[in-house]
Amino acid sequence: MLAERLTAQLLAGEPARTPEAVAERLLAIQAQDARGARLAVRARTSGLTAADVDRALGERSLVITTLNRGTLHLVRSEDYPWLRALTGPTLETTALSRLAGEGYAPDAAGRALAHTERTLADEGPLTRAVLRERLAAAGFATEGQRVPHLLFLAAIRGLVVRGPVAGREQALVLARDWLGEPPPVDRDAALAELARRYLKGHGPASDRDLARWAGLPLRDARAGLAAIASRLAERPDGLVDLRKRPPAAPLPPPRLLGAFEPLLLGWASREPVAGEHEGRLVAGGIFRAFALVRGRAVATWAVRDRAGPELHEPFVPVARTHLRALERERADVARFLSA
Repeated sequence: MLAERLTAQLLAGEPARTPEAVAERLLAIQAQDARGARLAVRARTSGLTAADVDRALGERSLVITTLNRGTLHLVRSEDYPWLRALTGPTLETTALSRLAGEGYAPDAAGRALAHTERTLADEGPLTRAVLRERLAAAGFATEGQRVPHLLFLAAIRGLVVRGPVAGREQALVLARDWLGEPPPVDRDAALAELARRYLKGHGPASDRDLARWAGLPLRDARAGLAAIASRLAERPDGLVDLRKRPPAAPLPPPRLLGAFEPLLLGWASREPVAGEHEGRLVAGGIFRAFALVRGRAVATWAVRDRAGPELHEPFVPVARTHLRALERERADVARFLSA
């Protein structure tokens, strides 16, 4: 199963050639850690650089916005409309509740969003700091977490997405200006596409894995899988996968994987990769960068601005040949990030 998932994830076998191809396979890459999302592309390609990901964002073939589990995700622009239509409404109650906790009633939030839309239409793209200034100047409360929660609501409603890079930050822009008017979305067809695409990059998996990854109710995950039942193969272990999938590739050579790596976020259980060491990889909602050897996490690592990637002490024995391979990975991470 682990080899099959690593192959589905593009971590084993033939690498992808472009950032768009990685996003096509994985469907949505968690991206609140910008470096981590770019490193997810590095691990699944060969010879690309972080600048290639930024190019795709600038050319609008990729986009970053709030989707799925209510956090930022990197997706293909053509997948954005139907993914947002599926996952955005499930987050509406959470968004309004957070705003209510900050003293924003639904009608006040609606007025603030209307002002944000007018401001971006007239002046956009704008950074979050500038939008905060514009809201404050118009008399809207901006203290605490009010502006992040307002922009969260704007994103899940399909009003804004992350657009061009302004300094070290991606500016916000109206989704319709950046990507055009969205096409109509048939919910049943979207659920079927969600199930198919999820399994393409994560199979074999279960209905609960899909529901957790997408941030949707279990009934929606089951409806999507039922819609593509003729394309599925049921396994003795209770998992399902797409029929006629090529055989799994051999386990990959040692890899350095970034923060919020999709391999830790794609299923309900992280045990196949993390084993008994999950607490070393995940704590307080933070998913640390880690080294993968024979499909298992063996150590964490971090990027030091001047010293480059630094591998921490392994928490399991690692063969010398694998340590040498991780040294080569350190050099490639530095190359990828510096270009």
